[in-house]
Amino acid sequence: MLRLILSFFGAIFSALTLGMVLGAVSLGAIFYMYGKDLPSYATLSQYTPKMISRIYSGEGQIIDEFAIERRLFTPAEEIPDIVKQAFISAEDKNFYEHNGFDARGMVAAFVDAVQSRGRDLRGASTITQQVMKNFLLDSSVTAERKIKELILAVRIEGAMPKEKILELYLNEIFLGQNSYGVTAAALTYFNKPLTELSPAEAAYLASLPKSPSNRHPVRNRDTAIFWRNNTLREMFENGYLDEASYNAEKESPLLTVQSGDYESFRAALPPRDYFTDEIRRQLSQNFGEDEFFSGGLSIRATIDPDLQVQAAHALQRALEKYDRSQGVWRGTEVDLPAEVLASEEQWREALRQVDLPRDISLDNPWHLAVVLEVGNEEARLGIEGVEAGTSVPWTVPSRDLDWAEGGLRDNLAVGDVVYVRQITSDEDGSFVRWSLRQIPEVQGGFMAMDVNTGRVLAMQGGFSYQHSVFNRSTQAMRQPGSAFKPLVYASALDSGYSPATIIVDAPIEIDTPDGLWRPQNASNQYYGPTPLRTGIERSRNLMTIRLAQEVGLDVIAEYAERFGVYDNMNQFLSSSLGAEETTLFRTVAAYAMFANGGERVEPTLVDRVQDRYGKTVYRHDQRDCLDCGLLDLEGGTSPRIQTNRERIMDEVTAYQLTSMMQGVVERGTASGAVNLPVPIAGKTGTTNDAKDVWFVGFSSDIVAGCYIGYDVPRGLGRGASGGAICAPVFNEFMTEAIARFGGGPFEVPSACRFIKIDRFTGARLPDEAEGDHVVSECFREGEEPVFGIAFDGGFAMTENLPLVDEIPEVSRNVLTSTGDTATVGPKATYGTLSSGGLY
Repeated sequence: MLRLILSFFGAIFSALTLGMVLGAVSLGAIFYMYGKDLPSYATLSQYTPKMISRIYSGEGQIIDEFAIERRLFTPAEEIPDIVKQAFISAEDKNFYEHNGFDARGMVAAFVDAVQSRGRDLRGASTITQQVMKNFLLDSSVTAERKIKELILAVRIEGAMPKEKILELYLNEIFLGQNSYGVTAAALTYFNKPLTELSPAEAAYLASLPKSPSNRHPVRNRDTAIFWRNNTLREMFENGYLDEASYNAEKESPLLTVQSGDYESFRAALPPRDYFTDEIRRQLSQNFGEDEFFSGGLSIRATIDPDLQVQAAHALQRALEKYDRSQGVWRGTEVDLPAEVLASEEQWREALRQVDLPRDISLDNPWHLAVVLEVGNEEARLGIEGVEAGTSVPWTVPSRDLDWAEGGLRDNLAVGDVVYVRQITSDEDGSFVRWSLRQIPEVQGGFMAMDVNTGRVLAMQGGFSYQHSVFNRSTQAMRQPGSAFKPLVYASALDSGYSPATIIVDAPIEIDTPDGLWRPQNASNQYYGPTPLRTGIERSRNLMTIRLAQEVGLDVIAEYAERFGVYDNMNQFLSSSLGAEETTLFRTVAAYAMFANGGERVEPTLVDRVQDRYGKTVYRHDQRDCLDCGLLDLEGGTSPRIQTNRERIMDEVTAYQLTSMMQGVVERGTASGAVNLPVPIAGKTGTTNDAKDVWFVGFSSDIVAGCYIGYDVPRGLGRGASGGAICAPVFNEFMTEAIARFGGGPFEVPSACRFIKIDRFTGARLPDEAEGDHVVSECFREGEEPVFGIAFDGGFAMTENLPLVDEIPEVSRNVLTSTGDTATVGPKATYGTLSSGGLY
């Protein structure tokens, strides 16, 4: 009997032993089969997560950020213990004890799955397993993935410290609201760094990984608080919180950015504008979109924030002034339904949902408003972001729309969504009244840059970035008109011409495939033989064409391409008048090279780019500082900077051209529009029918340019010109720029020899000559100027032309009808004087 019993138990033991051996072999085979083709966990040592790329001003202030996944990497040693403890309590309380997997958790998950007949499948994954899933595997709920996850978790536990595994997890985990990692989430939900989070706030973040979309602090507030408190309880039970702290934290309210309790971190960022978006566009091309949006780049922009605001307001003011001069009210073309107007709560919510720009701050911020009532004397409004009060009434007087055809009653209707801004007192800034505003149809661009470094200081690509992201400074291809002429004159000066060279201003007829072309001056008049200087000051088209014919279109095209205005200029005579299309960005960069004496500068919006590790991967300024390594310098000296810039224009030519363009500002097509305390040179541009108007000008330090026109080109109307519309934009901006950076006389090359000439006739004058007609011209040292020769470009000049002679050679005094004395001149002789218009 005993033998039988022993045999029975022996058989059971043998069966169990055999079963265990077979199970172990089977398990080993399974683990071998799934483990042999697993990805290498060694890739985790080169972890490069997708991170936010940030743009900084020169002062180190964040001005914009771009990201596919909002993540800010934080090393484990910089993550506070309370944050680590919260996530360990919520996700893996035995994290510091197990070897990659938690057997008890797996058994519990298996029991739940059996009891629910497969409906309740949960991972029971440790933090280590989640790291494996997130980095090396997929998120499928299968036994195969679970086995692979477990194998990798065991392997990584033997090769990587626990703190490194936790670092990977806390930086990679998705926590809702496009926030990846705890650092980004702390900013998104609480606008706090990790070091300032309370235990309750850390516990809320730790409750999010399992279901962030179902634990929103506003939409799912009760659920969010329940799971936050559940994590706090785990922290208490695990010994991370004492009882008093636990009770206090679980009773604390859930205060978040989403519920309006904290200001969003984005509130500290200025609204995205044309400058930072252009950085995105250019760096995405240079580095690739993936690297730009996910590489964690630190980008130091060249922007001057104060000048950027000045540039935006100067352009906006000109656009609005022109728009209001047309006398047409268009409004926003958006209205609210009548049923929402009866309740302030309803119309405020409806107004909040309206998709219209909110980034305009010209002469006080622009607010969206809805028309609630229209009367004979005023309109009553509901204004977004402004509470009703006696000191700031919600009304606009009827006189406010006197500029628009039809006035207030014909243009406004109840329910219309409009823009308004405050008009304030010039004396003390106190509120006067509300004024209706509209976004202009006409658009334009403006940019300014340092002439010596190419650093773009300000750029505005339209009236409002939120209204239109198309950057008219860099993307709009427009005809520059006469703003191109300086390149024609530069090629002539480098070809042996001088500012005193005489060019015939007379009619021209040219056979083209499209018929006979008869170009004209803007004044439709002719002025005969005229010095080169007067030709550019008065923007003479016929002189420019004759000069282009003399110099050669191939030479002009080479200059245009050398200066970067065009990549491949068509060699037609009309091209010399700016008929080819280019961008404001390219044109301003070309003018910078006139201003700095003829050295090449590359325009840039970025000073430096650093990768996620702080390594500089791009630096714009490649000049060498010879003395920057010295501990001290002699008093009154500064470090020597060795330039390696290429010279693309003779410095005498650059100075001659600059001097001639000073004449444009002082007495030419921009006279009266630019009035600044330092020497300014520039050139206007107005195309046929005034479809595009330009002004580009510069001081000794800064070059700036403006272009204005409709996006779908059409004429701007009678009287529209670069001098009338764009030059005031330049003047307003440069007033602030010069106050900040100063300016001075343009540097005179040592090779200049000055001779006084008559600017009307080109005749040489004695050294002691003085008067309005006298100008001291720079000639190249060693070159004896030749006077009295006129160039006609090979075009014949008809006899008996009706030439215009406006400026007298000699003045005389006469008695007027009132008995006063006036100074007049005798009738001028042929070709002595000239005037003209714009093109």
